[in-house]
Order: sequence, then structure tokens, then C-alpha cells
Amino acid sequence: MFRGVPSISIADFKDDTFLLDVREDDEWAAGHAPDAVHMPMMQIPARIAEIPADRDVVVVCRVGGRSAQVVAFLQQNGLERTINLDGGMQHWAAAGRAMVSEDGGAPRVA
Repeated sequence: MFRGVPSISIADFKDDTFLLDVREDDEWAAGHAPDAVHMPMMQIPARIAEIPADRDVVVVCRVGGRSAQVVAFLQQNGLERTINLDGGMQHWAAAGRAMVSEDGGAPRVA
């Protein structure tokens, strides 16, 4: 989807993959994958040590733009096993993948 950035489709996503959600707090609260790790995009540089380098890391945002930028940044900083999730959480939800919310409402992509 984004030039030069490795990506994976929802169909190819494996449930045991480390999923890094880089959306903002309100987007996360509205709905996210149950096993995702939340790290807003702007916190990535300060928290890069928390991202595993020894396994595949799939990065997700709402549609794939921010996550592609994060993948490019992480790869430039030595985390070569990072992959963008095509279509982001919009494709995740459309595919019927599990979601949970933190705000008391039904899980949704905001």
C-alpha cells in the first residue's frame, strides 16, 4: 500500500504476531484489537526500546498512513522486522476481527 514499506494484509495476519497500535488515546479507547500494545505515534522515539527486535511486529493505525511512517522510522532505527498492516483498523473491523473498547461503548474504529 505504501511504497518502500513492507506490509501485510488482514488475511495474512497471524494471531500470535506482536501488534503495535500507534493511534491516539481516544482512537484506542474507542476500539482496538484485544492483544494489541498501545504506543501513540509521537511516543515511538522515546519508547523504541519497548518494541521487540527479535520477532515480527505488525504496526497498525486507522487506515495505514501513520503506521507506514512508524514502520519506516523503526526500520531506519534497526527494527527490521516491522510490517505495516494494510488498511489499518478499518480493514481489521471490516474483516470481523475481534475488538474491545475502553470507553464503555461498543468497540468501533474512530
